[in-house]
Amino acid sequence: MKKLFTIITIFSALALIMTACTQNPAGNPSLSGNDTTGFAQFQEWKAMNDKFEAEKENAIAAKKSNTVNYSNSGTMSSSTTNQAKVEKKKGWSKAAKYGVIGGGTGVVLGAVINKKNRVAGGAIGGTVLGGIGYLWGRSKDKKEGRY
Repeated sequence: MKKLFTIITIFSALALIMTACTQNPAGNPSLSGNDTTGFAQFQEWKAMNDKFEAEKENAIAAKKSNTVNYSNSGTMSSSTTNQAKVEKKKGWSKAAKYGVIGGGTGVVLGAVINKKNRVAGGAIGGTVLGGIGYLWGRSKDKKEGRY
């Protein structure tokens, strides 16, 4: 009796799986060709955005090479190219560096000190020492004039 019940259960499960795995069920509109996720709208938006970006780049390029021609009795041509001043990246601020170093040190020390619950000790130590390191680095950044 147990074998018969097991066999019936297996065949009914296979029948259920086979009927659920049809290629295009009538009740599922997402597979029948309708766009329910908005993919067509996304493609439309992306095409318009790309077109806008290209026009923007062309306008910037036209501004960079600005030519002025005056013609009275003779021809005068003037061309200017203005380069924008780009600040060099300074890298990580001292606040970020000291915060990361303090946080890493705090995790290790907290896990070593709290032997009963190392995860909690690491979390508390990382938070406390990370905050202290951040504040220390922030004060150094203020002295240097970064903030």
